Amino acid sequence: MARFVRAMSVCMVMKRRPEADDPAKPKRSAYEKALGLVARREHSRMQLKTKLRQSGYEGEETAAAIDRLGEQQYQDDERFAGMLLRSRIAQGYGPMRLRMELKTHGLGDAKIRELLDDAEVDWLASAANQLRRRYGSVGVADPAERAKRAQFLLRRGFDGSTVRSVTHADVDEAADDSP
Repeated sequence: MARFVRAMSVCMVMKRRPEADDPAKPKRSAYEKALGLVARREHSRMQLKTKLRQSGYEGEETAAAIDRLGEQQYQDDERFAGMLLRSRIAQGYGPMRLRMELKTHGLGDAKIRELLDDAEVDWLASAANQLRRRYGSVGVADPAERAKRAQFLLRRGFDGSTVRSVTHADVDEAADDSP
Protein backbone atom coordinates (compact mmCIF):
# COMPACT_ATOMS: atom_id res chain seq x y z
CA MET A 1 0.00 0.00 0.00
CA ALA A 2 2.80 2.39 0.87
CA ARG A 3 4.44 1.71 -2.49
CA PHE A 4 1.16 2.60 -4.28
CA VAL A 5 0.79 5.87 -2.35
CA ARG A 6 4.41 6.80 -3.11
CA ALA A 7 3.91 6.03 -6.82
CA MET A 8 0.76 8.14 -6.91
CA SER A 9 2.51 11.09 -5.28
CA VAL A 10 5.31 10.88 -7.87
CA CYS A 11 2.72 10.89 -10.66
CA MET A 12 0.98 13.89 -9.11
CA VAL A 13 4.25 15.82 -8.97
CA MET A 14 5.02 14.99 -12.59
CA LYS A 15 1.56 16.09 -13.79
CA ARG A 16 1.71 19.53 -12.20
CA ARG A 17 1.33 22.43 -14.57
CA PRO A 18 4.40 24.58 -15.15
CA GLU A 19 4.67 27.52 -12.84
CA ALA A 20 3.20 30.86 -13.93
CA ASP A 21 6.66 32.41 -13.58
CA ASP A 22 8.07 30.18 -16.31
CA PRO A 23 10.32 32.51 -18.35
CA ALA A 24 9.83 30.45 -21.52
CA LYS A 25 6.10 31.12 -21.50
CA PRO A 26 5.04 34.76 -22.06
CA LYS A 27 2.50 36.15 -19.63
CA ARG A 28 -0.95 36.70 -21.09
CA SER A 29 -2.36 40.21 -21.18
CA ALA A 30 -5.14 41.20 -18.80
CA TYR A 31 -7.53 41.29 -21.75
CA GLU A 32 -6.65 37.72 -22.77
CA LYS A 33 -7.05 36.51 -19.18
CA ALA A 34 -10.43 38.27 -18.81
CA LEU A 35 -11.58 36.97 -22.19
CA GLY A 36 -10.77 33.45 -21.05
CA LEU A 37 -12.82 33.99 -17.90
CA VAL A 38 -15.91 35.32 -19.70
CA ALA A 39 -15.63 32.57 -22.32
CA ARG A 40 -16.38 30.03 -19.58
CA ARG A 41 -19.27 31.86 -17.91
CA GLU A 42 -20.74 35.32 -17.29
CA HIS A 43 -18.88 37.54 -14.81
CA SER A 44 -19.69 40.92 -13.33
CA ARG A 45 -17.26 43.80 -13.78
CA MET A 46 -16.46 43.54 -10.09
CA GLN A 47 -15.65 39.82 -10.32
CA LEU A 48 -13.39 40.35 -13.32
CA LYS A 49 -11.57 43.20 -11.59
CA THR A 50 -11.01 41.06 -8.49
CA LYS A 51 -9.82 38.02 -10.44
CA LEU A 52 -7.45 40.05 -12.60
CA ARG A 53 -5.94 41.82 -9.60
CA GLN A 54 -5.47 38.47 -7.85
CA SER A 55 -3.63 37.28 -10.95
CA GLY A 56 -1.21 40.19 -10.62
CA TYR A 57 -2.49 42.64 -13.22
CA GLU A 58 -2.31 46.36 -12.47
CA GLY A 59 -5.28 48.72 -12.10
CA GLU A 60 -5.04 50.58 -15.41
CA GLU A 61 -4.48 47.43 -17.45
CA THR A 62 -7.37 45.74 -15.64
CA ALA A 63 -9.74 48.64 -16.22
CA ALA A 64 -8.78 48.88 -19.89
CA ALA A 65 -9.32 45.15 -20.40
CA ILE A 66 -12.75 45.22 -18.74
CA ASP A 67 -13.77 48.32 -20.71
CA ARG A 68 -12.71 46.65 -23.95
CA LEU A 69 -14.74 43.54 -23.12
CA GLY A 70 -17.73 45.77 -22.42
CA GLU A 71 -17.34 47.62 -25.73
CA GLN A 72 -17.21 44.30 -27.57
CA GLN A 73 -20.29 43.16 -25.60
CA TYR A 74 -18.47 40.16 -24.16
CA GLN A 75 -19.13 41.46 -20.65
CA ASP A 76 -22.38 43.09 -19.58
CA ASP A 77 -23.44 43.55 -15.95
CA GLU A 78 -27.12 43.58 -16.86
CA ARG A 79 -26.83 40.29 -18.75
CA PHE A 80 -24.83 38.83 -15.85
CA ALA A 81 -27.46 39.98 -13.35
CA GLY A 82 -30.28 38.49 -15.42
CA MET A 83 -28.48 35.16 -15.64
CA LEU A 84 -27.74 35.13 -11.92
CA LEU A 85 -31.30 36.12 -11.08
CA ARG A 86 -32.85 33.37 -13.23
CA SER A 87 -30.49 30.80 -11.77
CA ARG A 88 -31.15 31.74 -8.14
CA ILE A 89 -34.93 31.94 -8.65
CA ALA A 90 -34.84 28.43 -10.11
CA GLN A 91 -32.90 27.31 -7.03
CA GLY A 92 -35.70 28.68 -4.83
CA TYR A 93 -34.14 31.76 -3.29
CA GLY A 94 -36.25 34.73 -2.22
CA PRO A 95 -36.05 38.41 -3.20
CA MET A 96 -34.11 39.59 -0.17
CA ARG A 97 -31.33 37.06 -0.77
CA LEU A 98 -31.25 37.96 -4.47
CA ARG A 99 -31.06 41.67 -3.69
CA MET A 100 -28.09 41.16 -1.37
CA GLU A 101 -26.26 38.90 -3.82
CA LEU A 102 -26.72 41.32 -6.71
CA LYS A 103 -25.50 44.14 -4.49
CA THR A 104 -22.27 42.25 -3.80
CA HIS A 105 -21.63 42.26 -7.56
CA GLY A 106 -21.74 46.05 -7.69
CA LEU A 107 -25.24 46.63 -9.06
CA GLY A 108 -27.17 49.69 -7.88
CA ASP A 109 -30.41 49.59 -5.92
CA ALA A 110 -32.48 51.02 -8.77
CA LYS A 111 -31.19 48.41 -11.25
CA ILE A 112 -31.77 45.59 -8.75
CA ARG A 113 -35.31 46.77 -8.10
CA GLU A 114 -35.96 46.93 -11.85
CA LEU A 115 -34.58 43.42 -12.41
CA LEU A 116 -36.64 41.94 -9.59
CA ASP A 117 -39.79 43.65 -10.89
CA ASP A 118 -39.13 42.41 -14.42
CA ALA A 119 -38.63 38.85 -13.16
CA GLU A 120 -42.39 38.57 -12.49
CA VAL A 121 -42.05 35.83 -9.87
CA ASP A 122 -44.85 34.71 -7.59
CA TRP A 123 -42.81 34.77 -4.39
CA LEU A 124 -45.65 33.27 -2.36
CA ALA A 125 -45.83 30.24 -4.66
CA SER A 126 -42.05 29.96 -4.67
CA ALA A 127 -41.92 29.96 -0.86
CA ALA A 128 -44.71 27.38 -0.66
CA ASN A 129 -42.85 25.21 -3.17
CA GLN A 130 -39.66 25.41 -1.10
CA LEU A 131 -41.58 24.31 2.00
CA ARG A 132 -43.11 21.39 0.11
CA ARG A 133 -39.73 20.30 -1.22
CA ARG A 134 -38.11 20.48 2.22
CA TYR A 135 -40.88 19.30 4.56
CA GLY A 136 -43.52 17.63 2.38
CA SER A 137 -47.12 18.71 2.06
CA VAL A 138 -48.20 17.85 5.62
CA GLY A 139 -49.27 20.89 7.64
CA VAL A 140 -48.27 21.31 11.27
CA ALA A 141 -50.02 22.68 14.32
CA ASP A 142 -46.95 22.77 16.56
CA PRO A 143 -45.75 26.40 16.95
CA ALA A 144 -42.12 25.29 17.31
CA GLU A 145 -42.27 23.39 14.00
CA ARG A 146 -43.93 26.36 12.29
CA ALA A 147 -41.17 28.62 13.62
CA LYS A 148 -38.55 26.17 12.31
CA ARG A 149 -40.11 26.26 8.86
CA ALA A 150 -40.37 30.04 8.97
CA GLN A 151 -36.66 30.32 9.79
CA PHE A 152 -35.87 28.07 6.84
CA LEU A 153 -37.72 30.42 4.47
CA LEU A 154 -36.17 33.52 6.04
CA ARG A 155 -32.70 32.05 5.50
CA ARG A 156 -33.60 31.44 1.85
CA GLY A 157 -34.33 35.15 1.50
CA PHE A 158 -38.11 35.45 1.62
CA ASP A 159 -39.57 38.48 3.37
CA GLY A 160 -41.52 38.28 6.62
CA SER A 161 -44.98 38.80 5.12
CA THR A 162 -44.49 35.98 2.62
CA VAL A 163 -43.18 33.67 5.34
CA ARG A 164 -46.14 34.52 7.61
CA SER A 165 -48.58 33.80 4.79
CA VAL A 166 -47.08 30.42 3.99
CA THR A 167 -46.21 29.11 7.46
CA HIS A 168 -48.78 30.94 9.62
CA ALA A 169 -45.95 31.50 12.09
CA ASP A 170 -45.17 34.64 14.05
CA VAL A 171 -42.21 36.24 12.30
CA ASP A 172 -40.24 39.17 13.66
CA GLU A 173 -40.94 42.42 11.78
CA ALA A 174 -37.17 42.97 11.45
CA ALA A 175 -37.25 40.27 8.77
CA ASP A 176 -39.18 42.70 6.55
CA ASP A 177 -36.33 45.22 6.38
CA SER A 178 -35.58 45.57 2.70
CA PRO A 179 -33.95 48.55 1.00
